[in-house]
Amino acid sequence: MQWMLVIPVKPLARAKSRLSDTAADALRPGLALAFAQDTVAAALACPAVKDVAVVTHDPWAGRELGALGAHIVSDEPYGGLNTALAHAAAAVRATRPESAVAALNADLPALRPLELARVLDAAAEFPRAFLPDAAAIGTTLLAAREGAELRPAFGPDSRARHRASGAVELTLDTVDSVRQDVDTGADLRAALALGVGPRTAAQAARLLIPGQ
Repeated sequence: MQWMLVIPVKPLARAKSRLSDTAADALRPGLALAFAQDTVAAALACPAVKDVAVVTHDPWAGRELGALGAHIVSDEPYGGLNTALAHAAAAVRATRPESAVAALNADLPALRPLELARVLDAAAEFPRAFLPDAAAIGTTLLAAREGAELRPAFGPDSRARHRASGAVELTLDTVDSVRQDVDTGADLRAALALGVGPRTAAQAARLLIPGQ
């Protein structure tokens, strides 16, 4: 099964505020963009992925991620993350009605294409499925097969919310790169330990993180 991925990117100037103890205000937008670039590049290299749509109204992010080969969908509803994802999924299916669609976090800088393929192959067994994040509280991927609505419920405690919505929780080993999103300095260090993409590595080198 080939998947259409939808990746949300918030305005970079407001991104990653919880990294304030690790990255100065002036560095965080570039760091957030690097996360998204490495995520999109890995997703486009995944054999299970047909195409990637980035939903954003940030011109810088749209320009740079579009240059990688992603399609840019304007965040027209301006109603928050879940509204943006539902809008992007609808836009994808407006031209490809039978597509399997998955929402993927933009802050997975250690993402490995083959690990993502394993997750998507597992998700293909169910109408809707999700992968919890490394903290086992949030969600990094929500998938809906053809004919099923995405029904995103990202935000606080999204693991519990997606489970309550009827989505099947995927329990997979050796897919750490798909689970390791980055919100805090500790998350970034964990991602660096897994091995991040080149853009994140270049940005992180400016932070002088101990042990890097």
